[in-house]
Amino acid sequence: MKGKHIYAHPGGKHIFGTVKVGAKGQIVIPKEAREYYNISEGDTLLVLGDERGIIVSTPDVIKDVANNIFKGMENDE
Repeated sequence: MKGKHIYAHPGGKHIFGTVKVGAKGQIVIPKEAREYYNISEGDTLLVLGDERGIIVSTPDVIKDVANNIFKGMENDE
């Protein structure tokens, strides 16, 4: 099923298929995912992870979360 948008959940969650890690540790983001999220050559992506796995996202996704964390820190002072 490589390269196919194989699942779209009504809640906005998607499965775009599988990728393989190359010799240099690189992966290719499936075309359908790049088009869906408007990702182009040269764009910067954010890689997050925990013990369950990793997430690759555009940096703006974390902006609201970071702002909430900083607001909480200000309230604690």
